[in-house]
Amino acid sequence: MKNYLNVALPKGRLGEKVYYMFEKAGFPCPAIKENNRKLIFENPEVEVRYFWVKPSDVAIYVERGAADVGVAGKDILLEYSPDVYELLDLKIGKCDMAVAAKADFKDDRSRTLNVATKFTNIAKSYYAAQGRDIDIIHLNGSIEIAPILGLSDVIVDIVETGTTLKENNLIVVEKFQPISARLIANKANFKFKSEQIEKIRRSLFEQTENI
Repeated sequence: MKNYLNVALPKGRLGEKVYYMFEKAGFPCPAIKENNRKLIFENPEVEVRYFWVKPSDVAIYVERGAADVGVAGKDILLEYSPDVYELLDLKIGKCDMAVAAKADFKDDRSRTLNVATKFTNIAKSYYAAQGRDIDIIHLNGSIEIAPILGLSDVIVDIVETGTTLKENNLIVVEKFQPISARLIANKANFKFKSEQIEKIRRSLFEQTENI
């Protein structure tokens, strides 16, 4: 029985970049480049199995042991605090966690601040450190419209270029947490597959030195 290394890749452009980094690290899987809708791909020669999952689910697959390693955004790790090893900052998928609001926003600290976000725990931690009294409004969709319609005073969200904010007449109040893709590993499986995982980690580290 082959001792496959199970790798959870985030669907999308980031996942494709990550795959090429793994391929360069000596874990190729040509089938993954074929134009089909398959989600699981194996290469018996190098004993690797890749599967595509929703980016926000990667940490769950790794934490539960369905994947030995995976790549997840720092935002997901901060928001859900999965019990995994964070092995490496891949220095790709870079963006920032930020507070944004309408251009005329002034923070009246005498009243509770209404904060719309999908990152509830990150927002709570950020404002708790400031001793700011807030009311969290958890949204899953496009949260940029929340301050425009008066649902919230500010939003806490990921900002990459800031274009969406500008187009909706919002400004960045503060960037407070840099975000990037991280290599993570299942704690139990790491012990049994440490040689394979360390080989990948070392190669990825060398690749990130050039980023």
